[in-house]
Amino acid sequence: MAEILVHRHLFIILDKIRIMKLTYFKLCALMLFTLFLLSEANAQRQSRRRANQPTQIGDTTRPVNQVNNNTQPSGYNPYGNVPIVIDSTGMSDTTVRKSLRNDNAFDKSSLTARTPLPYEHLRWDDALYAEKVWRELDLREKMNKVFTYEAVDDNGSQIFVDMLLKAVKTGQVTGFADDRFTTPVTLQEIEGLTQGKADTVAQTDPNDINKVVRYVVTRASFDPKSVTKLRIKEEWVFDRESSRMFVRILGISPILTKYLPSGQEFGSTPMFWIYYPDLRPLLVKSEVYNPKNMGQGRMTWEELFESRMFSSYITKSTLDNPTNKTLRQLVDRRDPILALLEGENVKEKIFNYEQDLWSY
Repeated sequence: MAEILVHRHLFIILDKIRIMKLTYFKLCALMLFTLFLLSEANAQRQSRRRANQPTQIGDTTRPVNQVNNNTQPSGYNPYGNVPIVIDSTGMSDTTVRKSLRNDNAFDKSSLTARTPLPYEHLRWDDALYAEKVWRELDLREKMNKVFTYEAVDDNGSQIFVDMLLKAVKTGQVTGFADDRFTTPVTLQEIEGLTQGKADTVAQTDPNDINKVVRYVVTRASFDPKSVTKLRIKEEWVFDRESSRMFVRILGISPILTKYLPSGQEFGSTPMFWIYYPDLRPLLVKSEVYNPKNMGQGRMTWEELFESRMFSSYITKSTLDNPTNKTLRQLVDRRDPILALLEGENVKEKIFNYEQDLWSY
């Protein structure tokens, strides 16, 4: 019995020793892990302090600033010294190429010496009636085909839009951004309207498609025949001193038509406005195409506008228009025929005003 008690007591002592060893091992492992974490944190703190510490050079201390040299070396070419060629075939050309010989059987040198006749002076006190009218000329109509005469003469292209562009680009007249002639447009703005964006195309060797021979810079060409409309601003004035109705053209603007990808027309905008009295000295020196007679029967562009030898329709007027809107905005936009009929109504009102002044 005593022997069993001794063995049990010895087993209890051995079990306590085993538990103490296990506890001691866990405490040692925890201490080692804690020391490892403290050493890592201390190392990171010292590395940050070392990075922010100023560098000492002798007795002078200054922080280290990294400087990146982004300057391109001299002679740097991003295209790898491949030649770049600018294709100017699509750019507008205003150069006038005169004939070195007389291109007619008769002498027409007196044409360039013409000057427009001055307008009859109209006094404001005698302007019994005055209304401004905006009208559009569709150059696709048969009567207006003379505006798109595709020929070149000693004064340049005979297309009327080309004449306007040449006059503005050469500084003979001033282009304006609005129909009140308040803001002149710059030559860069005109160039932006008459040429597309630049596009660089790589030209490869026909024998080796992976070898680039040169880069060609092209621009979308401007076709003056794409301008199919002109807009005219004019004023109708009844002068009570002479008892007659005068009409004076104030401005001309080529209209740039916008199209949807499907080809449907969805809007238009004026390219620039030209003050018509400034343009008259140029128009009087250019002749209009006459399909029946190219001799003395040809009139000048100034005579064509003064004689009203064109087809047009009214798009806006100051008559019964307190909101200053176009006829298309005043009537149903979905039916352009109503706008044409309203334009004829405005024309009839102006005509009847003069006729109603007379009694028979």
